[in-house]
Amino acid sequence: MKKNVNRRNFIQTASLAAAGFYVMPFFASCKSDTSTRHPETVNKMNKDFIADLDLQLTALPSQTNIYPDSSTKTYSYRASIIKGSEDNLQNIEGSYLGPVIRVKKGDKVRVRYENQIPAESIVHWHGLHVSHENDGHPEHVISEGETYYYEFEVMNRAGTYWFHPHPHKHTGEQVYKGLAGLFIVSDKEEEKLNLPQGEYDIPVVIQDRTFNDNKQLQYLGDGQMDRMQGFLGEQILINGKIDNTLNLGANGKYRLRLLNGSNSRAYKLAWDNGEAITVLGVDGGLLKAPKRMSYLMLGPAQRVDVWLDLSQQSENSRIKLVHLPIPLDMMGGGMMNGGMMGNSSSNHLPYDTQFDILEINVGAFAENKDAQLPGELSSFNTLAATDAINKDNPRTFTFAMGGMMEWTINGRTYNGTEVAEEETVKLDTTEIWRINNGSQFSSDSDDDSGMMGGGMHGNGGMMGGQGGMGNMMQMPHPVHIHQLQFNILNRDADKVDDKLWEATKDGFINEGWQDSVYLLPGMQMDLIMRFEDYKGLFLYHCHNLEHEDMGMMRNFKIV
Repeated sequence: MKKNVNRRNFIQTASLAAAGFYVMPFFASCKSDTSTRHPETVNKMNKDFIADLDLQLTALPSQTNIYPDSSTKTYSYRASIIKGSEDNLQNIEGSYLGPVIRVKKGDKVRVRYENQIPAESIVHWHGLHVSHENDGHPEHVISEGETYYYEFEVMNRAGTYWFHPHPHKHTGEQVYKGLAGLFIVSDKEEEKLNLPQGEYDIPVVIQDRTFNDNKQLQYLGDGQMDRMQGFLGEQILINGKIDNTLNLGANGKYRLRLLNGSNSRAYKLAWDNGEAITVLGVDGGLLKAPKRMSYLMLGPAQRVDVWLDLSQQSENSRIKLVHLPIPLDMMGGGMMNGGMMGNSSSNHLPYDTQFDILEINVGAFAENKDAQLPGELSSFNTLAATDAINKDNPRTFTFAMGGMMEWTINGRTYNGTEVAEEETVKLDTTEIWRINNGSQFSSDSDDDSGMMGGGMHGNGGMMGGQGGMGNMMQMPHPVHIHQLQFNILNRDADKVDDKLWEATKDGFINEGWQDSVYLLPGMQMDLIMRFEDYKGLFLYHCHNLEHEDMGMMRNFKIV
């Protein structure tokens, strides 16, 4: 019974931090941009929609004892079941994160989302294949006291999905304060496997946070530099827990559902005992077969399911999940450590050092020794490049710094419901999208090229460092595409810094179905996707939440 309590306490306090990205004085008094809001499109309840699961979900201000002796101001999602089973909902007591919603493929779900925070907000169901009205587009934000009705059928494969706010300019703030939860889908294919269930199926949400002397969440302490690089915290929280320990039973076999809930930080994850990490699934569900890796790269918003077998661990032993060094702090003459953008005095955890993520204490023997890891996990078809209507001329999207010190996609920033010609696609077609992390500036910056610095290996530039501002603005971009799951066709690293690529190349997963990828500076990737079932407006963007809030987000329209 003791192990049940340990695991339950871990989940209950754990998910606290999974959602958080910032408490920000700069934004605290700001009203969100309402220029694109269309109240008439707010969903109303459809009485003809017969829900299998009907939930009340409320966002509200809260107080959470993240530290045992202090109360921290947070935001929380609170949920209750109107119709459904107790198994559909796991409320995380003592945590500001949550809830965990568990459903089956084919379930019809209604969520009555009530906004009680003092700001406009909306909920995005990250990774789910839903209609425009159910996707949580910024044009659908509702004010304090208003309610938005989501009604959709779960069409996704079994997998680990999540939900979080998506108001333009304020996503980072609201997620940082606590608004996020997990949305876990099962299906018949997965149920045939003897994978760990119940207390052996454990969410592990990884986040970095900074607290001030009063134990309050602190965000963007370095002002503009923190916005440009993305927020990096001073300590790691697991499911909201300061004490990052998990007590598990010897001989037990576990499924760890890892979510990188940090707003900008990526992780290079490895077991400290040198054992390989065994991956079962990614964003869009189970892989065809388990994948063993010496380490794992996990960018913001990405999920992986990891198999953990403690049968070879003795009672009272311990293993750690650690972050291994990545040479990201030195990109662009020190951009991610400050550089001339302010010579940061932040105490954030440097990328190029090793630090602990999670400690597992092995206790008394567990009871699920019969759970198995099969050689074949799933059977599914991927999309073929030959079926893409643009296979000879992929759409290209460049994520880069624009001339007005703006994070842009193809030189553009987010502008309400605006859609460019190359952002319009056709229903029931398959396409290849080529995304690249470039250093070019938009055309209005051409005259400033000398001042702003050169390319990846250039010299000079007013802002100093190797390559000047052009290089300093070479940063990773975690790219997320709404509404669909895609396959990765290739990953071109020819223009990636040699040291950075050497330190990360064995940690990427190209298999399976995914909705978010970690795009290194100079990297180019071809993604193949199919537009089906729903027409309408959807987002694609950088999931570094500071970059997203600054406008590195655009619409694509399915017609």
